[in-house]
Order: sequence, then C-alpha cells, then structure tokens
Amino acid sequence: MDAIGIINLYSEQENLAELTQNRPLAAVPFAGRYRLIDFPLSNMVNAGIGNVGIMVHHKYRSLMDHLRSGKEWDLARKREGLTILPPAYASQPGGKPFGDIENFHANLDYILRSNHKYVILGGARMVCNIDLATALNVHKLRQADITAIYSEQEEYQDGTLRTLLAVDADNRVTDIQINRGFCPGQKLATDMYIMGRELLIDLIDNCAARGETDFVKHCLIKNLHRFKIYGHPHKGYLAHIGSTLSYFKHSMDLLQPDVWQELFFNPGRIYTKVKDEPPAKYQSGANVINSLVANGCDIDGTVENSILFRGVKVAKGAVVKDCIVMQKGQIDAGVELQNVICDKDVHVLAGRSLRGEPSYPIIIKKGMVI
Repeated sequence: MDAIGIINLYSEQENLAELTQNRPLAAVPFAGRYRLIDFPLSNMVNAGIGNVGIMVHHKYRSLMDHLRSGKEWDLARKREGLTILPPAYASQPGGKPFGDIENFHANLDYILRSNHKYVILGGARMVCNIDLATALNVHKLRQADITAIYSEQEEYQDGTLRTLLAVDADNRVTDIQINRGFCPGQKLATDMYIMGRELLIDLIDNCAARGETDFVKHCLIKNLHRFKIYGHPHKGYLAHIGSTLSYFKHSMDLLQPDVWQELFFNPGRIYTKVKDEPPAKYQSGANVINSLVANGCDIDGTVENSILFRGVKVAKGAVVKDCIVMQKGQIDAGVELQNVICDKDVHVLAGRSLRGEPSYPIIIKKGMVI
C-alpha cells in the first residue's frame, strides 16, 4: 500500500484516571489478552501498511514493553517497520505538552523521509476492526483532500469529548464539532483520517508557524471549506473508550459471540504480544458461565459474565460476577465481587465482598490489596 500509518496517542484521559494513572490509554488492557493499541496497529497492518509510526505522549514505558520490536505485527523489519515517535517536550526538562501539533512538528522528519504518497492517521481510543485498504481506495476515487472515517454511533452519554461530523448526501463533510453530546444527524469521527503526505506536511508547518496546537481544531475545522473533506462510514462494531464507564460497558459487549467474532476476525485478525503461558486450569470446584478466560488462569470458584486476563487465580468458594479482573489478579476463598474492575496485580483477601453498579463499577487500582 502506498501509505504510511501514524497512530496519534494524544487524547483526553481525565475520565479514565483510574486506569491511566500508570500507563497511557493505548496500553490499557482490553478483552483478556489485548491492549487498546493492538486495534489501530492491526488495522493498519491488515491493510498492507508496512511503515507505522506511533506518536507517544506520556508514561509510555509499558507501551514500549508491549510493542517491543513490532514482531507480532510483522513490523520488525530492516527498512521501515515500527517507529516510536517521542513527544516534543521529552528533550525539554520540565517541559509540558501544548497539543498534538507540537508532537507532529517535532517528528516531521519521519514524515518527510517517507516516499509514500498517502498518510493514514489513527488513535487508540476507538476499538474497531476496519478495512482501511477500501477506505483509501474510496479516498482516491473521490479525489478527496481529506477523508474522515466515521461511525453511526448510538447516543451514549458519558461526558467524554467527541469529534462529531455532519455530512451531506454525497458524504462531504459540512460541519465538524468537538462536543460532549450528540445532535440529530451527527456522526462520530473515529480519529482515523486519510490524506496526502504532502498535504499533512503543509498543514503541520502552517499550524506550527502560527502557534496553533490542535490537529482537529486547526487542521480540519479551520480548513473545512478550503479542502474537499469527505466522510467514509464504518458500519461495523465500534467502541469509543472515553471513560471508565464506557470501558466497562464495551468490555461487557465482548461477551456477545457475534460482537467478539466481528471485532477480532472480520475483516482481519487483531494481533497482540505473545506470551508463553499454559492454558487455563479449571479445578473441580470451577463453575464458569458466559465468560472470557485468558491463558494462565487457575479457577476453582464461580465466574459469571466476566473477563479474566492472563494469570488470574480464583480460589474455591469465590464468586466473580459481571467483573473485569486484569493480569495476575488473585481472588481468595469466599470473596464476592460484582460489577468490579480489578487492575493488574490486585489481591482481594478471603471473605471480602465488593458490589458496584453496572452504571458505576468499583475500580481497584493496580497492585492494591483489599
């Protein structure tokens, strides 16, 4: 494919503070074995993109540990492959970010060195499985300057900022807003944009020269009537991870077999870091109902409508219902959990009982002992 991919990890995270305290949004665990970064990265690789730059923002050590050389995504190559693009303020003691334009401009040499004609931009807060090769072909046929991929998203309110589009009968974008709610007829932008490489360079240079800071506001909204900006619909499943509540809701969606099948296998597979662990072990007291259980788990209690990540232990007599338990969680005997999110390495001692609500799950921070 005649395109490079850039995954921009600059995004609002205030509504995900409990899960992003020690990691970027892109490194948040999802679906038992995956991280959020796996979805945009796999989408690009499945489209035939062999040169992907990840524009990191902050606290990205865990992300680099997950990505490593990019081997799992076939990006460990002598030429091109996977590139980590550091934030602009990384070389400035005490530096603070002012917006993603600053990061684009600091890594402009990466884009300049490429000889590909197009750039496909993506983010980490949208979880979907999309055919980017078809989207690029449509972009070419329309002779569009910019193509914004959107979803006919339900009006789900969680207080998160969204980029919303209005399009006409020909799918040309007529309005772009950044808002916390929907208006009738608006489409949810998926943070995926297609444009010419030279156009992106000009936009970044012009914005940086004028002290402008935000890609959507200053590259897209400001130039809405200057360029031919078209929308391209994504008609499959899409999860917008903008808050802890939406993370919990969309994780529970994965317990529906049709959602799981579409998200991980259609139109392409989703790849992740491979770990050498044994299959899950079900003891004589195990009772598992409608749950996702990753490899390395040891279960001797009841697990219902829940997602268990790698290495989770559920002791005899424990009941885990409507919960997410991340890597190496330990649930002791007699524990009762419902509507709870346990981050990595959480240990819930014997006899404890925690019960949240579907609209307000309890969150136990990484490494806590309860």
